Amino acid sequence: MDYYKYDIQTSTELSEILIALLGEQPFDTFQEVETGLEAYIPSEQHSESVDTYIVELKTQFGFEYTRSLIPAQNWNAVWESNFQPIIVDDFCGIRADFHPPIENVEYELVIQPKMAFGTGHHATTYLMMQQMRNINFVGKSVFDYGCGTGILAILAAKLGSTKLDAIDIDEWAFENTLENATKNDVHHIHSEQGTLDTFQLTQTYDIILANITFNVISESLETLVAAMPKGGLLLTSGYFYEDVPKLEAKTKPLNLTLKQQLRKKDWMCVLFEKN
Repeated sequence: MDYYKYDIQTSTELSEILIALLGEQPFDTFQEVETGLEAYIPSEQHSESVDTYIVELKTQFGFEYTRSLIPAQNWNAVWESNFQPIIVDDFCGIRADFHPPIENVEYELVIQPKMAFGTGHHATTYLMMQQMRNINFVGKSVFDYGCGTGILAILAAKLGSTKLDAIDIDEWAFENTLENATKNDVHHIHSEQGTLDTFQLTQTYDIILANITFNVISESLETLVAAMPKGGLLLTSGYFYEDVPKLEAKTKPLNLTLKQQLRKKDWMCVLFEKN
């Protein structure tokens, strides 16, 4: 799949706002860099309305940007050139196979970075992994909604989960999840390309991981909660601090209770439990 890449020159603070706003469009990959932000959108989902939306944002926030087409065969080299190892406290280290091993962490994940959000660079993925440290995964069934590179499902496996399903709308993502699972000697992750409608949740999951966007989580809540037993956990991220009250208002009628929340800059990670 070909992608359009938008190089947006702006401040770190504005980058976070733009990620949230662009997430309302079909952009599915973001990379924060020293000069601002790189945003990627599948070429087949690009349209004049997307460009109009970006021009409106430029008028409102005053940034500069350029757009370029990245053929699918060139993506791996582009992503690898940007990828740097990540260390989540002393809990988990994430690196590519061309990096040296990470020492002094409980778990080390080795991935082949490809066209998928969720390499740990983004604050929300970092927060999800921090929160996962405090959850008991032993013997639990897990559903990773919007799996990206698969690192959250892989970490859940290393933490003791025995049943793992993972889906992503992007073809590269679910394939990359399987590739990375094999690379980390995890062989019980079932990954599919699709949506909640195509996957059709027919069983319950003790823990659901959803690191996507506020809109997608909000629209999917009823389906996700229906697939959770009493006491089941829903760990979410991909939205801002000011979105938490809105999300909590949507979860209360579904018998979800906010149990814990973590914040990194303006990004949030919130854990809910089904009553």
